[in-house]
Amino acid sequence: MLHLEPHARWAFWRRGLLLGTVLTSAAGATWLMAVVLGTNTMTIAEAGVLAVFALAFGWIALSFWAAAAGFLLSVFGLHPVTLRRENAADGPVPALRTRTAVVMPIYNEDTRRVFAGLTATYRSLEATGGLAHFDFFVLSDTTDPDVWVAEEALWHDTCRALDATGRLFYRHRAANTGRKAGNIADWVRSHGGAYECMVVLDADSVMEGDTLVRLAALMEANPRAGIIQTLAVAANRTTLFARWLQFASRLYGPLLAIGHSFWWVGEGNYYGHNAILRTRAFAAHCGLPKLPGKAPLGGEIMSHDFVEAACMRRGGWHVWFLPELRGSFEEIPSNIIDYAVRDRRWSQGNLQHARIVMAKGLHWISRLHLAMGVQAFVVSPLWLLLLILSSAVVIQQAVTGHAYFEPGHNLFPIWPEFRPLESYTLLAVTVAVLFLPKFFSLTLALASRRRRQRFGGALRMLASAMAELVFSMLLAPVMMLFHSTFVFTILAGRSVGWSAQPRDDRGVTWREAVRRHGVHSLIGLAWGGLVFWYAPDFLWWVLPVVVGMAAAIPLNVLSSRVGAGLALQRRGLFWTPEETHPAPSLQILARELRAPADRPLPNFADVLRERRLAALHLAMLAERSPADSVLIDSAERAAIGSDGLAAAERRALLANAAALQHALRTADQRPPRRAA
Repeated sequence: MLHLEPHARWAFWRRGLLLGTVLTSAAGATWLMAVVLGTNTMTIAEAGVLAVFALAFGWIALSFWAAAAGFLLSVFGLHPVTLRRENAADGPVPALRTRTAVVMPIYNEDTRRVFAGLTATYRSLEATGGLAHFDFFVLSDTTDPDVWVAEEALWHDTCRALDATGRLFYRHRAANTGRKAGNIADWVRSHGGAYECMVVLDADSVMEGDTLVRLAALMEANPRAGIIQTLAVAANRTTLFARWLQFASRLYGPLLAIGHSFWWVGEGNYYGHNAILRTRAFAAHCGLPKLPGKAPLGGEIMSHDFVEAACMRRGGWHVWFLPELRGSFEEIPSNIIDYAVRDRRWSQGNLQHARIVMAKGLHWISRLHLAMGVQAFVVSPLWLLLLILSSAVVIQQAVTGHAYFEPGHNLFPIWPEFRPLESYTLLAVTVAVLFLPKFFSLTLALASRRRRQRFGGALRMLASAMAELVFSMLLAPVMMLFHSTFVFTILAGRSVGWSAQPRDDRGVTWREAVRRHGVHSLIGLAWGGLVFWYAPDFLWWVLPVVVGMAAAIPLNVLSSRVGAGLALQRRGLFWTPEETHPAPSLQILARELRAPADRPLPNFADVLRERRLAALHLAMLAERSPADSVLIDSAERAAIGSDGLAAAERRALLANAAALQHALRTADQRPPRRAA
């Protein structure tokens, strides 16, 4: 078993090496930009370009050097933490001594998908022989009364199908205080003491049983480990957008993850799911306060996972990131709009980290994680500002021309200069920093026959990589505008709600795309038109940006189509190992989702008609307070017919046993309808 903690002491030199290379490369690129801009004296606008460029280049340089470290470690077959030829995923499945809970918080989710994923994880764990050391908990914060009823019914049916009574539990909260973080904290207070560790899953998560057992064994072998995070792999989506994103993350993501694991060492990060946490450490150190002030930057902390990792490390516990642990899967949004909506929520949560980054007692790497979370969204308006300033400078020079004589110095003309060597060197460096990490990943995949086959072969993988490059270049300007808008609206005080994330292959209509991207397209067309009119030679530099903006509407609609994704799949594009060699848990999930449903999912009205559902629901209610007059009135109207009840009234009836029993008795006492 991998022993991680002895290697935490060697973190300093790794971080010094990484930060030294990042700062050196950023300083060199900024110097080149200063030389290019300052050739003919630097204006205020050009000074702004230089400042923004320095910040933006430092961000991409950090990712580049992390990927470079991952590439070297992969070439030599070294583990990113131990620097030895060992792997946490290798060797026989270890025996366990402790108990672990697998907890899945859900909120108005696709109920069939939730329990299909749990079934896949459960059966995979059962096949390892380690099931006796695990219990499963579905922690519902669902507010939709029909979904609530469906969850209870499917939980009951799943327990019977898996013979999991006493091992698979369901709990529904009456009030979803604190959202997901509050849901988990409530479980930790009520049940966490019975378990050494907990594995947190999202509603779309699936994990291999082998991975779960190895995570628990790693916690046993490393008693100061507070969190061990796996690398979750995107799978199971079929739209063109989702298949592109799955391919890109699967091919390029692991290399960057290895590099991050190398320099994070014991101060890693937590992404909120597909990770194992030590429950007593979590209970002692990870309680989250409300931030002063109102939302969006005050109130409940939305991106709680980064903060929980920082608090865990502050409490003296290590946080490890082990990307070699395979068998960890998640699903991603199926179209650009849903992807951006998820980022909108994340951007608000990450911007809140600016108020936490200087909290007392945090490790400096934890502060860096929080700052990087802020920078992940701030970098988009920085790039946008850089592009706008660059275009403005070029257009201004084209309109006004070169000033051959400065005021007061008229004896000799100032001839315009051009620094081709520095200009093309800067361009080459920027392109290398952006695209070499992709080249590193492609090189490793092409060098391994096994990897080539899992991506469909060398030719298919290369064709997919070229298509991915084009798609990412078109999408990047659109996401830059989305993120910039998010940052500006959040800073202006507009908060976002917390709705359930769409988890199906949802296609985007032309009307929705026009509504979401109409302004983006107009910006791209206007921008391109101005540059073409005043400085046509500069158009080639901004062409990828303005084309991506102008084409946003058809790009969104066409990429959201399942048919387009399947058409490229038939032609061998965007294949991933999860398609060519699916893990056993993914195969089980596919079978569960393909199985025809015996009947539609039950809803609130079925509780009043079917005594089995009513008895199940009443047995699970903890609240036994008497019903007030408002609830009694709702119960009597429900007995006549639930169609006229608002969702809030139906939810209140389900939450109160006395009121629901009154509705059931009233319905029983009503005379049966006479046939017409």
